[in-house]
Amino acid sequence: MSRTIERWFAAVRVLMDAALIHLSFFTAYKVRYEYQWFREVLPRYHRPYSVFLPSALGLTAILLLLYWMDGAYASSRGRTWLDEINDLLRATITGTATMMVIVFLYPPFFYSRLIFGYAGAFIVLFLSISRLLQGAIRGHLRKRGIGVRRILIVGAGETGRTVMRNLLAQPEMGYEIVGFVDDAPEKSHTDMGRLRALGDTANIPSVVAEHGIDDVIITLPWISHRKIMRVMNQCERQNVGVKLVPDTLQMSISRVQVEVLNGIPLIGVREPSIRGWKRAVKRAVDVLLVATGLAVLSPLMALITIAIRLDSPGSAIFKQVRVGRDGEEFLLYKFRTMRENAEQDKKHLSHRNEAGGPIFKIRDDPRCTRLGRFLRRSSLDELPQLYNVLRGEMSVIGPRPPLPSEVARYKPWHRRRLDVSPGITGLWQVSGRSDLTFDEMVLLDLFYIENWSLLLDLKIALRTVPTMLLGTGAY
Repeated sequence: MSRTIERWFAAVRVLMDAALIHLSFFTAYKVRYEYQWFREVLPRYHRPYSVFLPSALGLTAILLLLYWMDGAYASSRGRTWLDEINDLLRATITGTATMMVIVFLYPPFFYSRLIFGYAGAFIVLFLSISRLLQGAIRGHLRKRGIGVRRILIVGAGETGRTVMRNLLAQPEMGYEIVGFVDDAPEKSHTDMGRLRALGDTANIPSVVAEHGIDDVIITLPWISHRKIMRVMNQCERQNVGVKLVPDTLQMSISRVQVEVLNGIPLIGVREPSIRGWKRAVKRAVDVLLVATGLAVLSPLMALITIAIRLDSPGSAIFKQVRVGRDGEEFLLYKFRTMRENAEQDKKHLSHRNEAGGPIFKIRDDPRCTRLGRFLRRSSLDELPQLYNVLRGEMSVIGPRPPLPSEVARYKPWHRRRLDVSPGITGLWQVSGRSDLTFDEMVLLDLFYIENWSLLLDLKIALRTVPTMLLGTGAY
């Protein structure tokens, strides 16, 4: 089904590209001969558009061929918009230059060289906008399960988890993780949140048939090369796509950096993403944002403080020990959303816990006050954490700050989320919040740590606004 949709998308893209290339050439004609930008055209050199029609059709054919050779009409999974624009720009320059050479081998006096420059510029502009809109539509459909490819992960070690978190963090790529298999008994029967453990590798044929798997991603260590070959052969017999992720000398694949020297791959190890100057830049941005935020939000915070005191007895600020970067504990501040001494009632509500793993979450928690429910759904209860950011204990964006009791129950791979400062908001908060399982939260946090950039922070910040307004997954 997903392959049929991909072919349909490719056909639509070809038709749209052809139409937009011709529209670009027509726009270039208008700009050059009617609007006469930059350079006037003498009346005796003016010609109707029909004279240029063969050049427009020829340029369209050449560019469609070049785009096809560059893979523009193959699957775009894993390619960013900038990747596509880079290929588009290169192919358009090549195609436009080729068409100019062809035309000027026969120098009719009425052709203007500027029309090809205009056409090339408009082609890049129009097709860039088209690619952006197509990507948005495709990402929207994929998030709703249309055109997704169903994935089985073979191997639940560090490499397998790296693949899982990358796919979970980028649903617009159109991959749905059905589950995973692993020959280690403790992994083959232990679900990772909503990611189902489907037994060992011997189950792969039945899992592929039963769950309609489109692709199998193998993340086994190289020492299991015979098993890898067996799995690949089995997938080939079942006409299922198979991809192999090397675990380069048992290292975490997220720390592998590959460079190419005249075709020779050079494999090195890179440091975690938020270190050194990157941490300094992130800290500077945090201070700037918090200073602005406190100046703007102070009146609102004062009103919330008064409202809490009027709504229920007790302090307006709730203080709690949390664990920060490198396992250091600090005192976290929030607006109180529960009645006084609510922590003492927690043990009596343990049977109602709706969250997996070490965290504790209850939908419609009876300990919440009337105002507290609103503050939680709108995330306004988090505002006092701006003070924690100012003190350097937290960041504006980062993993959720855990309780010491939660950290005590962490698995070894969970502890990597403590490599950076916790945040007020983060990738998992804008990807479902309390609707996610704990393991999914950690996978998204690790993806953020490994792929941090100011652009990623900006994307999370922009996604935080509608999440707060809609109260998605908050309870």
